[in-house]
Amino acid sequence: MTNKPVRVRFAPSPTGPLHIGGVRTALYNYLFAKQHGGKMILRIEDTDQTRFVPGAEQYIIDSLAWCGIQFDESVVNDGPFGPYRQSDRKSLYEQYSDELVASGNAYLAFDTAEELDALRKAAEQEKKTFIYNAETRKSLRNSLNMSKQEVIDRLKDNEPYVVRFLIPEASEVVMNDLIRGQISVRTETLDDKVLFKSDGMPTYHLANIVDDHLMEITHVIRGEEWLPSLPLHVLLYEAFSWEKPEFAHLPLLLKPDGNGKLSKRDGDRLGFPVFPMEWVDPKSGEKSSGYRESGYFADAFINMLALLGWNPGTDQEIFTIDELIAAFSLERVGKSGAKFDPEKTKWFNHQYLVQKSDVVLAEQFMPFLQEKGVEVNPSQVEKVVGLVKERVQFVKELWEESYFFFVAPSSYDEQVVKKRWKENSGAQLTDLAQVIQAVDPFESAAIDEAIKNHITANELSMGAVMNALRLLLVGAAKGPHLGDIMAIIGKEETLKRIENGIKILG
Repeated sequence: MTNKPVRVRFAPSPTGPLHIGGVRTALYNYLFAKQHGGKMILRIEDTDQTRFVPGAEQYIIDSLAWCGIQFDESVVNDGPFGPYRQSDRKSLYEQYSDELVASGNAYLAFDTAEELDALRKAAEQEKKTFIYNAETRKSLRNSLNMSKQEVIDRLKDNEPYVVRFLIPEASEVVMNDLIRGQISVRTETLDDKVLFKSDGMPTYHLANIVDDHLMEITHVIRGEEWLPSLPLHVLLYEAFSWEKPEFAHLPLLLKPDGNGKLSKRDGDRLGFPVFPMEWVDPKSGEKSSGYRESGYFADAFINMLALLGWNPGTDQEIFTIDELIAAFSLERVGKSGAKFDPEKTKWFNHQYLVQKSDVVLAEQFMPFLQEKGVEVNPSQVEKVVGLVKERVQFVKELWEESYFFFVAPSSYDEQVVKKRWKENSGAQLTDLAQVIQAVDPFESAAIDEAIKNHITANELSMGAVMNALRLLLVGAAKGPHLGDIMAIIGKEETLKRIENGIKILG
């Protein structure tokens, strides 16, 4: 590893919402930087103006903030290597393109889009693929095949051109990847990529390399989809005689079923989000669900993502962000894709939910109660969530497991009535109501003892009495311990529900 201070970057393009694969890339960069006491940079790569989507940049910034991934330098948090948006750096790139042309590592190509398209179609008819490379460039309209004067004349006439990188002929590019080890590629398989476009904007490849160099990036940690670009990037560093950063290409996130990269379609098909936050397409108005709006905790979401592709080498699955920073290493990131598991994601959320204090959960549950028109003391809500939180994966599910604490039953589950409400149930519950009336203090343990003593003394069936009592208090065969339910709803409400239920069920 380099002796320089660690500097990493996450460099998304604002072409739409940030996929969770992108969030994982940002997370791994963040963990690596923090572990090595380094800096984390957010750079917006918007050189492709044709694919720019309004609102996408702000969405990326907001999503990463929700995830708790913090940047030392960014478009929001300026630093000494700014600006951090490539369109604001436009004036920088041309000089580097010119430098490559001057050193013989790049050349001007005057071929029109129509000419190149015709060559592609001709190759297709012969079941071949057209590549602009060492073999074909010798017969195409570029400065390699023109006199100096012809090039000058074309430039004077403002003829459109692009700058292409001159891939060395018949040689091998040897690269090192921190995850995949040594990789080598023959230059015959590479094409002379465009570095500078006729509209005066650099392509991703040139801007990316120049910015990483100028921002003193020491480690480029990015997705596997950029692996085919690595030979060109390595050759560009060599052409500029710049020190290369270390590279690490992360494995793909795979769909839960079958093969292939996880996509929005998989989420739509199987009913889970693939974006950190809800996204509304500015053109179509189509809404895509997000983890935040679906009720996931940011820390649970991040914990889940960390383990998709990285293995800590132990059985530990629940990590705080500080524990992740301490444990993370690129050596333990796998080469093969990581299958996304929506059910495991819910499991993580449940683990984080039960760890949260009842006070915090009650605060988060209160808006759901207010929506239902329930006005209740927060201290009572704290007691309720403490009893039912083990049964849910999301805060929004607390209502289904606890509504009977706040609203008396107005109907009774027919199946349960059929099974649990016997001919003598009404009389038994009338007698039990008198026992409950006498309990003081009205606390769970005292209620339990009084009911148990009554049932034992009268040689009743514990199951029959308690099941019928639950039916009257809850309206169904569900809920936590009955003593706890009664203690929370109070003596008056308990007796009222028993009386009302007997009247209705007879």
